Amino acid sequence: MLLNVSQGWKPSQGQASIARPPVNGRTEHNVSLTQLVLDLIDLRSFSNLWYWIALAVTWSTASHWILGVPFDMVLRARRQAGAAMDDLEAAMRVNVTRMLYIADEAGVFLVALGTCAMTMLILLGFIYHVEFCQALFLITFPMAIVFCLSLRLAGRLRANGTSGEDLCRAINRHRIVVQAIGVLSITVTATWGMLQNFNVSPLG
Repeated sequence: MLLNVSQGWKPSQGQASIARPPVNGRTEHNVSLTQLVLDLIDLRSFSNLWYWIALAVTWSTASHWILGVPFDMVLRARRQAGAAMDDLEAAMRVNVTRMLYIADEAGVFLVALGTCAMTMLILLGFIYHVEFCQALFLITFPMAIVFCLSLRLAGRLRANGTSGEDLCRAINRHRIVVQAIGVLSITVTATWGMLQNFNVSPLG
């Protein structure tokens, strides 16, 4: 018995529908815009190359800019003294004053906002297992520690009126501490990221 197509016959449930033939040798795929965006921006951060580049750039920048002053100014001040040391002291004085002013005016708000953000990242990342929040926490939490240490150093420099070679030594010690925190942070992040990649791997 032949069925007229014009009668609107459709295959019943359970029957396989006929796939469309390839057009110009290519099979038609229906890809939504959301799927395309998610393919371009992989939310599985630990398997994303851009995350590791951002991590490296973050700690490289943090160890180079100490209290907002590039470390090459410290090296130049130690080698040349004189005008180079005056430039370092002036730049450090401006940045120390600015940081402590912000801490005095908005310190309570910044602490509350940071605590709320960290709590949210911990809950979403390690309780609800959102990998993006885990990756973000592993960057922001160590940087928050570095920021607190920077504020402590700024207060000590202003209170003691540190200048000259003593200023260079204080900056150098702080930079070593920042580098140590960065090495520890990168090690922990790499280890955690490797475990996460093993868990989602077909071999895991």
